[in-house]
Amino acid sequence: MTSICIYSDSLNFFRSWLSDPLRVASVTPSSRSLARLITREAADGRVLELGPGTGVFTRALIERGVREEDLVLVECGTEFAAVLKERFPASTILSIDAARLAEGRPEISAGIGAAVSGLPLLSMPPRKVIAILAGIFLHMRPGGQLYQFTYGPRCPIPRPLLDRLGLRAKRVGGTIRNFPPASVYRISRRQPSSLAGMFGPRG
Repeated sequence: MTSICIYSDSLNFFRSWLSDPLRVASVTPSSRSLARLITREAADGRVLELGPGTGVFTRALIERGVREEDLVLVECGTEFAAVLKERFPASTILSIDAARLAEGRPEISAGIGAAVSGLPLLSMPPRKVIAILAGIFLHMRPGGQLYQFTYGPRCPIPRPLLDRLGLRAKRVGGTIRNFPPASVYRISRRQPSSLAGMFGPRG
């Protein structure tokens, strides 16, 4: 049964990548090795996951001890959102573009302790990346951190954007047991008030 699910997930990813390669950055789901790495520090209360796809990171978070009820999954791809609703029915699933988090979301009633992102930030325009990051940290409680993976050789968020948003990035590890090989960065606040001032209070 597991091998059937893996085959089905890979096929779904490949089809989605063919239809929209800028939205789906990889032709295959992330590996369990990358899932373990990106969720290693993220099991802290409510967790926001962006671009969960078929739920590889989601399952790893649950294995880390995060309750399914404490997961907020943001997935704009309807084909993936349907899979997530079937596999993680107790989670909160938002079928929206992650940039809309900056508008404030009533579905996220309590502060987020950590966020995990599988979004292809490198393929997005800077304005959209700013909106996504601002939305994440708008809902994040003090001390909360974002974990973002990338296939590139450096942090996928350019230093000028980090400076503009009052954020800092640190590489926490990498894995070659993924296709392509990937690295994970921890993104955290430098100045807690900077993002709130840019986008105003949550509504």
